[in-house]
Amino acid sequence: MPREIIEDSSQRYEESLRSGPNRRFVLRLYVTGASPASTRAIANLREVCSRHLDEQVDLEVIDIFQQPHVAQGDQIIATPTLIKFLPAPMQRFIGDLAGLENKLFGFEVRARDVQPRK
Repeated sequence: MPREIIEDSSQRYEESLRSGPNRRFVLRLYVTGASPASTRAIANLREVCSRHLDEQVDLEVIDIFQQPHVAQGDQIIATPTLIKFLPAPMQRFIGDLAGLENKLFGFEVRARDVQPRK
């Protein structure tokens, strides 16, 4: 894995630990060019991020045709694959991310307009 990718990931991790209750989400989406599944995954993920995560997300989209070394380092065997690095625990979602909002509790995200239970 190239040194700049490791250093960038380490810096984002350290920043997220300092962020306290305003923690950031660090996401990486692996796609294969402009395939229909990749295009849907990007659109679905951006929609979820804009509706629920505001500015609290660092999203990186990696085309494995252009950066195969990054995919190899993260052991990507299928695309599209979304990896949630932070907050812990790390999670992987495979597919076009349709219905991702149904998995938000595993994503540790709550919709902005929903009040917490008392």
